[in-house]
Amino acid sequence: MELREAIGRRRSIRFLKPYKPVEPEKIQRMLEAARISSHWGNVQSLRAVAIFRDSAPQQVLDSLFAAVVGWQLKIAPVIIAWYLQPDAVDGQSDRLRDLVEVGALGFGGKEKRRDALENKLIPFFDKFKEALKQPGISEIDCGQGIAQATLMAFEQGLGTCCLGSPKGRQILDACNVPASARFLLLQTVGYPLEHWEAGGQRPRQPFEALFHMNSYQTPFPRDENVVAELTAEGMFTRPAPLPEREAELAFLKAALGLKGAGLL
Repeated sequence: MELREAIGRRRSIRFLKPYKPVEPEKIQRMLEAARISSHWGNVQSLRAVAIFRDSAPQQVLDSLFAAVVGWQLKIAPVIIAWYLQPDAVDGQSDRLRDLVEVGALGFGGKEKRRDALENKLIPFFDKFKEALKQPGISEIDCGQGIAQATLMAFEQGLGTCCLGSPKGRQILDACNVPASARFLLLQTVGYPLEHWEAGGQRPRQPFEALFHMNSYQTPFPRDENVVAELTAEGMFTRPAPLPEREAELAFLKAALGLKGAGLL
């Protein structure tokens, strides 16, 4: 499947088949995709614990449930707890050396690259090492890794939904993750019970309100020919609400034995 179509069809799937386990190798492929994603300084601060509902210790499962997201977590066969390890910055010098050795950083001869790294770049970064452990650019790069994992999930016929949790630290503690780690989010993973369109393309703010050219005062001009091209290639799909969505939601609610409005 082309990437554009994959992007268009990849949306949050909240209703998963609770009775169909996810093969560990499919989760591995997601994590492999996250591992090779770009990260500043090559430090790779993105980490994860994949929690399998059918084999995880009960105390780990108990740590997951919070009122705002409980029902999605209870039906998902796998929940990935993504977190950031700030201490990865401590190994940045060696990670940069790896890049120099393989020709991925700098230019000129290898000895010149090594000299520039040891005498200029590493001393420069060392001045800001503690600051670089704080929230900021690392979260952005971790997001890239999670996005790649999500696309890999879709490629394998899986559905996912990313969720926040007020119990992030408790979840990491239950998984014995070091106290220095920062919780990012939970990602439910399973085989979709709802149709892949999930009710249609969600409403989004106008393109011109979000993106600009050269200055904030100039909206980025949206070429309708590009829009038509991406629509033809499947990146833009049918807009919500689809006519069958209410019936689909009623069916899903009954099938899963859910109660109440189920907004979250």
